[in-house]
Amino acid sequence: MPDIITYLKNHQKDMEETLLKLVEAESPSKNKALTDRCGEVLHGIFDELVGGSGEMIEKESVGNQYRFTYGNGDETEQLLIIGHYDTVWDQGALSIRREGDVLYGPGTFDMKGGLTITLWALHTLKALNVFGNRKVVFLVTSDEEIGSSHSRALIEEEAKRSSLVFVPESSISPNGAVKTSRKGIGIFKLKVYGKSVHAGINPWDGASAIDELALQIADIKKLDDREKGISINIGTISGGSRTNVVAAYAEADIDLRFLKREHAEATTEAVLNRPAFIEGTTVEIEGGINRYPMEETEAVLNLYSQLTEIAAGLDYPLAKGSSGGASDGNLTAGVGIPTIDGLGPIGDGAHADNEHVVLTDLPYRAALLAELIKRNLE
Repeated sequence: MPDIITYLKNHQKDMEETLLKLVEAESPSKNKALTDRCGEVLHGIFDELVGGSGEMIEKESVGNQYRFTYGNGDETEQLLIIGHYDTVWDQGALSIRREGDVLYGPGTFDMKGGLTITLWALHTLKALNVFGNRKVVFLVTSDEEIGSSHSRALIEEEAKRSSLVFVPESSISPNGAVKTSRKGIGIFKLKVYGKSVHAGINPWDGASAIDELALQIADIKKLDDREKGISINIGTISGGSRTNVVAAYAEADIDLRFLKREHAEATTEAVLNRPAFIEGTTVEIEGGINRYPMEETEAVLNLYSQLTEIAAGLDYPLAKGSSGGASDGNLTAGVGIPTIDGLGPIGDGAHADNEHVVLTDLPYRAALLAELIKRNLE
């Protein structure tokens, strides 16, 4: 009987075909008809390759979601793999093409390459008759790229049933490092109300919402702390009506990133506590923590240690790193479940027009995931 990596290398062409089928089934997050069609393709491939239990979870305004199961272990001791099949690309926005051993196209890297290696990891375990006391749940959602509001409760509920979480999201370019930590996110909207008057006749009788907004932004930016990994980005601003009118209203959208949960709480409180600087203006701010960070805990480092041992046996270098972006791995880590991310294949161009995956890497990444599952099935 072949070992895992040999089996996967022998099926590299089949893996490439799986990836191409998923990429050709374009799945923009906000196009339910297309995402549902891609979900049907995904479900069909799972049935063909793995043949375990596949449950479709219907959604009204986004694509349907899927809960696939491998093995028959105790549900309270399950391993969870989470992924998404929606992409940021409108239909036809990117061409699908192969150049040598590289496949370009929408979702190749983020994250249909990761879905492909998961399907083939599970297929290989089944083909080699590898089972254990735990079942594996493969949860695939359809709205990660637009905030996971339709899947968050499902993800957190499934995570609480799980001992470990593996996330085959895009790896870190260019060397394919896995992600042992991710920043958390806070999202806020700052609204300022002032008093409108003629800017030339009686400007001192007014109270400019734009002036107040500028002062608020300068004050909030003081919370930036590169050493601690806390960053504040003022993403959009708007306000006012005419150049000769003192602005009655202005607003800004704010993005907060942080590495530590403790920093999230303190910084969020500082953002929300906004007294006005200018008499006659009123400041309102709404929002809060969207996702807690995925921190590099001892349990996460243990998972990385397992991966490096597996990778060494494959003569495959594997580094680790951190990401400033968030994923659904933040949600599972946020409820206290050890989570390792970035398990997808080597590639580049997530959310960029050069999005691609290195096809020759598919068997190795599938082998890493399959071996990691195998080690943790008991």
